[in-house]
Amino acid sequence: MGMYNDKVMEHFMNPHNAGEMENPDAVGVYGSPVCGDMMQISLKVVDGVIEDVKFKTFGCGSAIASSSVATDMVKGKTLEEALVLTNKDFVEELGGLPGAKLHCSVLAEQAIKLAIYNYAKEHDIYLEALKDFDPDAEFDEDHDGDTCG
Repeated sequence: MGMYNDKVMEHFMNPHNAGEMENPDAVGVYGSPVCGDMMQISLKVVDGVIEDVKFKTFGCGSAIASSSVATDMVKGKTLEEALVLTNKDFVEELGGLPGAKLHCSVLAEQAIKLAIYNYAKEHDIYLEALKDFDPDAEFDEDHDGDTCG
């Protein structure tokens, strides 16, 4: 496991916010058909602020670490603030990921955006940051399946 730094290993071995949420306000599930990684993000939203967030991830160490750090970063933020965060922010917070594993951070970003999109849709809220978001977009990261898992 020498390809991962200490912070990635810490989030992988002791993930934050992992598990199931009872009665979430919104759920986003996103995955990559190329490698089979799947992420589910559940949100509890109070007055437009993400009060709690949980994740369930099926994937490699990078996918789990990305989910863990991403959920840490969106907790306590408004929906708009959370939407501004990108996979690059998650990778930076982790101190980097191997190039072949960067797609894992994209999965975390998309799952969070999908959960917020679902929340906004259900509550009839317009969020400017979602104006170009496509909830049906396919995972388009160029990588081969050998780098997954």
